[in-house]
Amino acid sequence: MVRYNTKDWITFIFRFHQSDTFRKLLPLMFFIGGYSGLICYLEMEYFHLGEDSKLKNISIMHGMLGFVISLLLAYRTNTAYDRWWEGRKLWGTLVNNSRNFSLKLAAILENEIDRHFFQKVIPLYAHILQKHLTSEESGLVLYDDLDLAIDHAKHKPNQVAKMMTNKIHELYKEGKISGHQLLFLNTELQSFTDVCGACERIKNTPIPYSYSAFIKKFIFIYVMTLPFSYVFTLGFYVIPVVVFIFYVLASLELIAEEIEDPFGNDANDLPTEKIASNIKKHVEEIFG
Repeated sequence: MVRYNTKDWITFIFRFHQSDTFRKLLPLMFFIGGYSGLICYLEMEYFHLGEDSKLKNISIMHGMLGFVISLLLAYRTNTAYDRWWEGRKLWGTLVNNSRNFSLKLAAILENEIDRHFFQKVIPLYAHILQKHLTSEESGLVLYDDLDLAIDHAKHKPNQVAKMMTNKIHELYKEGKISGHQLLFLNTELQSFTDVCGACERIKNTPIPYSYSAFIKKFIFIYVMTLPFSYVFTLGFYVIPVVVFIFYVLASLELIAEEIEDPFGNDANDLPTEKIASNIKKHVEEIFG
């Protein structure tokens, strides 16, 4: 995730980060510029069209559709940001529940071996979930002297949650925790799976294809018809104007595409690896 100072306007304006849409759109911007120049040349120099040409009236369509396309892009970016923010809230919940679960167990458990088990396995869940959401393999996880084999063929976060659940019930059968304490711990134990399921819902449910494809086609047709009418008022200056309009509209769509899946490895995705590392640090402090 990109770290930045929200008040540093100069950096925002003149710095091009690797995640900036300008770099991604540059080839298309050259194409749009060349296309606009060709249309301008044909209308002005080849066909010698004048102010009375009916092509000039195409701008009426652009005026009517401009409001529609702004509504579509606003809805698109808001929907994508809601998914990004929900993902951040879920990982915030995972942080709090990991701390609460650790605090309760640190107060209840006295046996050092039992405490050591949870000190390693609670952060392991966040680590495995982060790998699971980014589709990275993590078949064998080693935490100091605690060896935990994770089966690739099975749901990896569920395997870690099962380890913790089995250990809690084992402690209950041994009399190390009471029935009241078992219920006391169940809320946080259940929350691990709840967070995982909600993250998977975001990860595995993209924006409907038809909706995303329609916006792209709408932007393309809108931009490609701009030179036909505005060439009569702007002349060859229509080239930078059309390129800039395309850059603005296409950038909004690209930004929405990037943040609608907040668990990837893009520059603007959530720093889940850093959050998982913080969970490990905090849990070790609690049990230490």
